[in-house]
Amino acid sequence: GLGDVVPADAKILSGGISADQAALTGESLPVEAREGDIIFTGSTVKRGEARCAVVNTGMRTYFGKTVELVSIAKPKSKTEEIMFTLSKNVGYAGAALFLVVLAYALYAGTKPSVIVTLAVLFIGGGIPAALPVMFTISQSKGATDLSKKNILVTKLDSIENAASVEVLCLDKTGTLTMNELEVREAIPIGKCGAFELVALAALASSEGSKDSIDAAVIRHAAATKAKLDGCVQTAYKPFEPATKRAEGTVSQGSKRFLAVKGAPQTIASLCKATAAQKAQLDRSVEELSKKGCRALAVARSECGNFEKLTLVGVIGLGDPLRPDSAETIAALREAGVKPIMLTGDNIAVAREIAAQAGIGTRIARISEIRALPEREQADAVLASGGIAEIYPEDKFWVVKLIQSRGKMVGMTGDGVNDAPALKQAELGIAVSTATDVAKAAAGMVLTEPGTKVILEAVKTSREAFQRMLTWTVKKVARSIQFMLILMAGFFWFHDVIVSINGLIFLMIINDFLTMSLAINNSRASKKPNLWELGSITRASAFVGVLFFLIELAVLAMGVKWFGLDLGGIQTLMTLSLVYTGQLGIYIIRERGRFWQSWPHKYVAATLWFAVVVFSLIALYGAGMAALTGREILATFAVCAAAVLLTDFPKHWVYGKVGIRY
Repeated sequence: GLGDVVPADAKILSGGISADQAALTGESLPVEAREGDIIFTGSTVKRGEARCAVVNTGMRTYFGKTVELVSIAKPKSKTEEIMFTLSKNVGYAGAALFLVVLAYALYAGTKPSVIVTLAVLFIGGGIPAALPVMFTISQSKGATDLSKKNILVTKLDSIENAASVEVLCLDKTGTLTMNELEVREAIPIGKCGAFELVALAALASSEGSKDSIDAAVIRHAAATKAKLDGCVQTAYKPFEPATKRAEGTVSQGSKRFLAVKGAPQTIASLCKATAAQKAQLDRSVEELSKKGCRALAVARSECGNFEKLTLVGVIGLGDPLRPDSAETIAALREAGVKPIMLTGDNIAVAREIAAQAGIGTRIARISEIRALPEREQADAVLASGGIAEIYPEDKFWVVKLIQSRGKMVGMTGDGVNDAPALKQAELGIAVSTATDVAKAAAGMVLTEPGTKVILEAVKTSREAFQRMLTWTVKKVARSIQFMLILMAGFFWFHDVIVSINGLIFLMIINDFLTMSLAINNSRASKKPNLWELGSITRASAFVGVLFFLIELAVLAMGVKWFGLDLGGIQTLMTLSLVYTGQLGIYIIRERGRFWQSWPHKYVAATLWFAVVVFSLIALYGAGMAALTGREILATFAVCAAAVLLTDFPKHWVYGKVGIRY
């Protein structure tokens, strides 16, 4: 009965109820259930009463099965895979180079202490140890930025995943639409006009009923100023599932009449309508259903004779599209993200909403997709603009199906039944009205209604991705540069040309200080960002070789022009590695020419702080052999000029491998 919470899945044996299933589905409108229907655990009875038989309890209930799906849903972590693969690739390259050096060292009879030092240098300078920390800081910065835009990030990985999303599955109700009723159309039948039709519908409604249909009708009547002079509602009988109608007793001076609204078939059966009126009623209901509207018939009685009802028209109520939905869909497409609408509505309603939102009319039924051969199902989903007549459990299946094609998938949702799909998707977005279970399963939670904030999530995440990409390219390039110059220096001197102290300085300055790149200025790309590790490795190797050539030139300068001994060479090479590492940020961070954008002021301050401090360390010989001011200035000049020249081949290789905005 009224107010009861359904404790288990149950089948209605007799009677009928209006049940609020918002805790399960996120839908704000109550669901009418009658004899033979199933009501689910957690639903709240809003109206009516019924005798039921329990059909499922515990984990066998609809809610329990949903929870079970949430527990097994787990997308593969891209961040872990990327960090492991990059570290592995750089490690393999370092091992190969070290084996070459080791073979030569053994052949030349090098001291074991030098070989051990070389091994430590290759490990310390080659492996990107700070990579996980940098990724975490960048994602945290992105999460902070999004929190200022009414988006709460519950899983840091979702920052990176949002940048890579290629397909976004959008739950229709509550995401694309407002999840509330409004009067969309009033179709009079007979001599009654639209104004009178709306006024009579309002007289058959009550604000005190707290019914969403009544509220929508009364709002529309107030907005259109539809009111019959001298008519006052004196009694009201709310909608009941058993009678399928609501009634209002109206006084008009000394006269009284009845205003009735309800299910078209029920109202038609109570009225003495002509064949033409019934045909018009059927056409109106069909027309409204194609537009995604719920039809309500309205009738009134003669004054003093409540039994003699006359059909006056049909009112269409629908869940309106959000004002920003069409704009968001267009912007998502422009950003390279394919939107797919998921809805339980019939295909006619789905096509109407999809057309309004700009998704298109290529809508498929879930039953049609499931009937296809398994190898064709994913392609059919990706070819569609939306899927209609979908059950909640199908959303989880659809997400996994798209992922089977190697696509990065986003999913929006609000109900408990959306939780498995939200968790399975690389990017799960719970809308502002979502249930707690849906919010817990999602990676991002919107704190304001509407779809525009989803675009902000994509834009901000792509900016964060570009920062992570910059640091990754820089670190891999620096590792290759460092290992190559170690090898070349050993062949030249039969000794290490970077000391252990120098390695420590380099790790502090070139690895950890450059984590300031996590707040660097960046631009969002026009397409989804994917970790194309092959392309990234090729670009990084190319830049690393260019920087190695600069180091080789500095090494030759130290030997030929400055005449430095081994201690001086070690200081000189550490100094030049700092210069190229810091100045190289200007080159590596920009996908175009380096002068097209500038680093964030804090990044620039950190960069020049490192250059000045290490120049002073080299000048005064703190922990290493000292260099003269002339040698330091000459080294800086050579490194700065050479790094600027590398911008041209860098721009070419970025274009070739596809590293661009």
